[in-house]
Amino acid sequence: MTDVMILAAGLGTRMKSNRAKVLHQLGGRPLISYPVRAALELDPRNLLVITGHQAAEVEAAVRDEFDAFDGNGQTNLTFVRQTEQRGTGHAVLSARGALTGTKGPLVIIAGDSPMLKSATFSKLVESHQTEGAAATFLTAMLEDPTGYGRIVRDREGRFVRNVEQKDATEAERKIQEVNVSVYCFDTPALLGALGSLTTDNAQGEYYLTDVPQVLSSASNKVTALLHNDPEEVMGINSRLDLAEAERKLREHKLQDLMLAGVTLIDPATTYIDQEVEIGRDTVLHPQVIIEGKSSIGAGCTIQSWTRLKDVHIGDNVTIKNCSVVEDSDIADRAAIGPFARIRMQAEIGESVVIGNFVEVKKSKIGRKTKAQHLAYLGDATLGENVNIGAGTITCNYDGERKHQTIIEDDVKIGSDTMLVAPVSVGRGSKTGAGSVITKNVPPDSLAVGVPAVIKKKLR
Repeated sequence: MTDVMILAAGLGTRMKSNRAKVLHQLGGRPLISYPVRAALELDPRNLLVITGHQAAEVEAAVRDEFDAFDGNGQTNLTFVRQTEQRGTGHAVLSARGALTGTKGPLVIIAGDSPMLKSATFSKLVESHQTEGAAATFLTAMLEDPTGYGRIVRDREGRFVRNVEQKDATEAERKIQEVNVSVYCFDTPALLGALGSLTTDNAQGEYYLTDVPQVLSSASNKVTALLHNDPEEVMGINSRLDLAEAERKLREHKLQDLMLAGVTLIDPATTYIDQEVEIGRDTVLHPQVIIEGKSSIGAGCTIQSWTRLKDVHIGDNVTIKNCSVVEDSDIADRAAIGPFARIRMQAEIGESVVIGNFVEVKKSKIGRKTKAQHLAYLGDATLGENVNIGAGTITCNYDGERKHQTIIEDDVKIGSDTMLVAPVSVGRGSKTGAGSVITKNVPPDSLAVGVPAVIKKKLR
């Protein structure tokens, strides 16, 4: 069985941020979530995560990914706090107690490597075991190796040492083969080598990159494997890197969607997070943003300048220009917008029409109900076949608490009606234009005036 360790303790000084590097968002998820998911797909015996800066928040992000992963439930998750930031070698030293007595291969990766695939880990472990190595690690050839540790080899191409850029000579800095911080160690050999690390370097830190040389000097076999996909092993060291990774992930996501039958009129201006699911024959117009864990059904049309976040949308839904929908559900054949806002667990029923400049907040809208324009529906429950006139407002806040408005089936609400909650309008009733409803309206009634009075029964 394989164990995996993720190094996630650093702040990331080149990010120029007060937030820990691995908490920065990438494709709608914290950066740390990507290596965690890739590690879990390896089905490790133990997953150890080294935390330091903003440890509680980092651990929460890891726990969210761990709990959401649909694995076999056999992996043990352990957090180790690196209370003093003294380099990657020191980070592993911090976990020495958790590793003592552990045998077998240990994969160590950085928490800022979002493109890594579990298949790469599997190949790394397989090579490590086949070669009987004490240490095996990945390298890559980069056109611009700035910032990375360089790999020094002898004339026969065998690994000699890794040298960090700050410690490299001018000749060594011209080397394009770099260490990409993906390792597989024999655990007892690693623990033995950690004691030989020193801080005799330009940064005064314990380098994990020195461990392979320590092992090699003690006649242990060390293998440096050149990986043929530099994009996969890229690390995030700056906001420039973060933006580049975002671009690459987005391109991959959009390609997958188009191959699955989604039409993107202008992929260059379409932004879709990694967790989003979209059904076939859905059409996305330019300048659409879809975020979070959103799902969109088949045959939908999402028009330009629309933003969707954490939504569940049924089939054959049309969302018109400049609409914003968050944390809400929209059923089949509904039409939204333009310039509509739907938020806070709103539920929009089948064939509902929410028109221009209509806001729906924390409300349930029944089948075939229409609010065509200029309305606010907050903390309300609307039945089926309700018609909401322009300018209608559910006055849900009394200055201290929010209250509910209930509108039953087949009600017609006149333009500029104010519904002062808590209040209900019975089935089949109507309100006159400009009415202020402060008391419950019985079924089949006409309510008119300020404050409204019941003029007559409609039936």
